[in-house]
Amino acid sequence: MTEVVDNLANRLWPGRVQSIEILAHGITNSNYVVDLGDERVVVRVPGNDTHLLGIDRTNEVVAGGLAAAIGVGPEVLATDESTGCIVFRFIDGRPISTTELAEEPMLAQFAETLRLVHHAGTTPTIWNPYNVVRDHRDVATARGVEAPFDALFAFEVLERIEIVRPFRPVVLGHNDLLNANFLFDDRLRIVDWEYAGMSDPFFDLANVSVNNGFSVDAEIALLRHYVGDVSEPVMSTLHLMKIVSELREAMWGVVQMAISSLDVDFTTYAHDRGQHAIDLARQDDIDERLRMAQRYNNADA
Repeated sequence: MTEVVDNLANRLWPGRVQSIEILAHGITNSNYVVDLGDERVVVRVPGNDTHLLGIDRTNEVVAGGLAAAIGVGPEVLATDESTGCIVFRFIDGRPISTTELAEEPMLAQFAETLRLVHHAGTTPTIWNPYNVVRDHRDVATARGVEAPFDALFAFEVLERIEIVRPFRPVVLGHNDLLNANFLFDDRLRIVDWEYAGMSDPFFDLANVSVNNGFSVDAEIALLRHYVGDVSEPVMSTLHLMKIVSELREAMWGVVQMAISSLDVDFTTYAHDRGQHAIDLARQDDIDERLRMAQRYNNADA
């Protein structure tokens, strides 16, 4: 992998490369910081078979460009067709803990940042979370891999949620708001736009909540900042989309069970996220949650 970055760096910046260091080896990509003396850049090297995870690198560049234009994402400096690498301007920011993200003033700043993202423009990709979950299932099943949780029950719930919250691609969604994708320098930044696409704003709201372990109080504050409404129909919509988010994460793990050669326990990962989706579905009266969400969807349509 380092050889790929070395060759690319010497082609793009001959005579300027001071050093190349590993920034992070992710599950789907590896990232390297290249010091050019007067500036630093990040080279993102894609993993193998990432198209099976629904990643479109052309769309990632478009979404990343939109995010950079509003000051949220890192600037896209170059792409390399032969290797699939993408070069970004380095953001010298600090991590944001899940605790800090869920509290003021960072929570309010996140809501405002998300609103900017959601109105930043359009991308070629329509990112329908219901279809993404089903596509992941089909990819895994075609390779003889089944989900390590009660997928039958989970997909029945998914279908019921889809009925009351039909997909409408009305905003540019990030769709992968894991804690590792947040940085702070002079403002809150969001990186890694590979799953971005036109989507439902409530998927991002649910995604950030469930990925970062928001309390009910934090969820209420988030909705008050973003939606301005914390009624039961709105809270129920968030709850149901948390189930969808967790099921998406679980089925992503199932695809990794089928295709990945990394030394990562994707079976446990898929089981835990899938079981959490099921636990969320059984946590309250799901019929009442669905009725409330249907009421909000009808009002919001």
